[in-house]
Amino acid sequence: MSTGTGSPDSYYQRTDEHRYKPTAHAGGAWNSAEQHFSPLAGLVAHAIDRFRAARPDDGLALARISYDILGPIALDECEIKVESVRPGRTIELIEAVVLIGDRAVVRARAWLLAVGDTGSVADSPHERVPPPEAVAPWDMSAQWDGGFVSSVEVRRAAARPGRSLAWISSRLSLVAGEPSTPLARYLALVDAANGTAVQQPPTAWMFPNLDLTVHFHRQPRGPWTGLDTTVSFGPAGHGRTSSVLHDLDGPVGHAEQILTVRPLPLPGS
Repeated sequence: MSTGTGSPDSYYQRTDEHRYKPTAHAGGAWNSAEQHFSPLAGLVAHAIDRFRAARPDDGLALARISYDILGPIALDECEIKVESVRPGRTIELIEAVVLIGDRAVVRARAWLLAVGDTGSVADSPHERVPPPEAVAPWDMSAQWDGGFVSSVEVRRAAARPGRSLAWISSRLSLVAGEPSTPLARYLALVDAANGTAVQQPPTAWMFPNLDLTVHFHRQPRGPWTGLDTTVSFGPAGHGRTSSVLHDLDGPVGHAEQILTVRPLPLPGS
């Protein structure tokens, strides 16, 4: 199945066991020739899920995943290599490396923890936020360009510079013809946080993130990813995007992104 744009209803198409070709829907917000990191973060989680599915069930759940973005990510075929770097029955560390050509563009590490019954003490000081149906639709593409931005449905409460509550959903699959876990689909939308609570107009300033780290105290479910986001700019070219993550049942964790902040050159300069 294809959309009206002629692109498949997915962010990626598999080309072999470990390789994926991005569709136009994975296009970046800062540069149309690059991938937006959000769907790639979900694809990495999808590759980790496939790596784990090929082994006996270990009874572990992902509690933290961190991504380091090593450079521009071209809108081109990528390879994802996954390995266990710290095996264990109750704790495991898995690493995934995304390569384009022979260059590593992303390194991700995921901590998996054993699952136990702590329902009697389960709690969070973060209050539930208004659900998507109580929040007005927001046209993210009015402020941002790119295939990924055009592919998502966004609802955003009244926002001010550096502060917003947004719900994001997408009807597209991560990989054409393949099911993905709720976790991978959820993670495919988290990196959009940096674009929902901008401190300064992206027509005057650049503030791309160099990483994304997500901690979960509860496994999320879809179809909506909730981002209660704060963006701070410092005085020396650095910034931070911090989000309390929600699903329809309440808070599920936190996400952090470090930003490099710099003014865009004036036209003709």
